[in-house]
Amino acid sequence: MNIGFLIPLSIGMGLTGLAAFFWALRHGQFSDPEGDACRILIPQPPLQGEHHVRLAAQPDHEDPDRRL
Repeated sequence: MNIGFLIPLSIGMGLTGLAAFFWALRHGQFSDPEGDACRILIPQPPLQGEHHVRLAAQPDHEDPDRRL
């Protein structure tokens, strides 16, 4: 089994990841990390007409008869 293709493949994947990092850096993805960290803690009112789907795995009350 010839594994000589793994070295060029790993170099190509590394260069792709580096290019994606520089693209994100150039497009401002890392411009305000402190603001993003604080913004997630501020509660936002739901938008008009927005429908929320409640997950079945997260009931709003405990049901003692319900067994998983």
